[in-house]
Amino acid sequence: MTSKEPEGEHPSVTLFRQYLRIRTVQPEPDYGTNPTLSSILLNSHTDVVPVFKEHWSHDPFEAFKDPEGYIYARGAQDMKCVSIQYLEAVRRLKAEGHRFPRTIHMTFVPDEEVGGHQGMELFVQRPEFQALRAGFALDEGLANPTEAFTVFYSERSPWWVRITCTGRPGHGSRFIEDTAAEKLHKVVSSILAFREKEKQRLQSNPHLKEGAVTSVNLTKLEGGVAFNVVPAAMSASFDIRVAPDVDLKAFEQQLQAWCQAAGEGITFEFAQKWMEPRVTSTDDSDPWWAAFSSVCKDMNLTLEPEIFPAATDSRYIRAVGIPALGFSPMNRTPVLLHDHDERLHEAVFLRGIDIYTRLLPALASVPALPGNR
Repeated sequence: MTSKEPEGEHPSVTLFRQYLRIRTVQPEPDYGTNPTLSSILLNSHTDVVPVFKEHWSHDPFEAFKDPEGYIYARGAQDMKCVSIQYLEAVRRLKAEGHRFPRTIHMTFVPDEEVGGHQGMELFVQRPEFQALRAGFALDEGLANPTEAFTVFYSERSPWWVRITCTGRPGHGSRFIEDTAAEKLHKVVSSILAFREKEKQRLQSNPHLKEGAVTSVNLTKLEGGVAFNVVPAAMSASFDIRVAPDVDLKAFEQQLQAWCQAAGEGITFEFAQKWMEPRVTSTDDSDPWWAAFSSVCKDMNLTLEPEIFPAATDSRYIRAVGIPALGFSPMNRTPVLLHDHDERLHEAVFLRGIDIYTRLLPALASVPALPGNR
């Protein structure tokens, strides 16, 4: 025991705090009794986002636990807590001698915080992943400040688009016609008008959550070389998160129409463009959802099914035909991922282990499905 681990601390909390200080962990699969059935995949990512230490109350990589039981660390919510909850739940079940029909695999992947392009996006195409024969997956969710637990069955498609307008240059003292700035203003106005429409749609309907509408944010403006030179080209970059029920081809045509309406010499290119949105069933007739939700009901957990507003590795898993739910068992917890003083109370963390200890047997015991899945 080190000075960082107080005497009498719960061993699972100690393990969690130790994991917050390291970068990777080697997964250990728990083989099921019926190898003909597809497996359960428990996915988590090991990477975290950068920090600004001057804004933290404690060292973000020390995993400091305050007297009230809050554990401060980058990754405390996103998502090293879930990684250790998986491991602790499986270890507890193995120690109790449980065996289940379906194999349980745990994957600990890199690169998620920068899009997963060198992580899960490539991994799902690898023979090593295909050899797992996953039939259902759990991945990360978000904290919920209320008594309820949020579970995500889909997510929006990230489109990062850069629109470039060209026009006539000249001296900054003249009223030059057909400038790049005028064209860019028209395009930006059209896109932000759409943003306002989606914002109003969300605010006017109490039944809608953020993930159910398309969000748009202007994140970058570029152009110009001097105060007195009208630039020949200017660009604007947008972070667009397209709702899963949107016709993506039609939405791209709308982008083209906004650009064409602003004049000649306007092009756009994508830095990221996800085209394979998938929705995991939350119908009671679905065996996976039935197993998941029935455990939560038995434990008196209130579930709030939603569309994830951002993007996770779940999109790559769903895109290869594997149903996946995003679930991080953190209720009564403010959403602090990527924030200063990211933290999680040890009681919430420990209860999460209890929840997974109940969930995993139910999921790993789902009977054979059509196609022997």
